[in-house]
Amino acid sequence: MDALTVLALAAFGSTAYLATLSTVKWLNQQASRTKVAGLVVVGLVLCALIGTMASASESVVIGFVVGAGITPPVRRWILQRSRPVAGH
Repeated sequence: MDALTVLALAAFGSTAYLATLSTVKWLNQQASRTKVAGLVVVGLVLCALIGTMASASESVVIGFVVGAGITPPVRRWILQRSRPVAGH
C-alpha cells in the first residue's frame, strides 16, 4: 500500500465530502422538484465516484474513506472553536 496514494486520496475524500455537503445545503434551499432531482444527481455522482475508486486499488479506497470519515468531526471542531475578536 502506497502511503502517498492514501494521503492524496484522503485529501480528495475530504474535498468530496465538503463539496457534497455544500451542494446538499444549497439544494435544500431550492424548490421541491429541483431538490429531488439534484439529490438524485448527487447520489449518482457519488456512486460512480466510489465505484471508480473501488476498482482502482485497495489503497485508493482506504484513503478516500479515511478522508471522508475524518472530515465531519474535524469540520465540527473547527466551527466550534471560539475566534478571538481583534480589539482596536
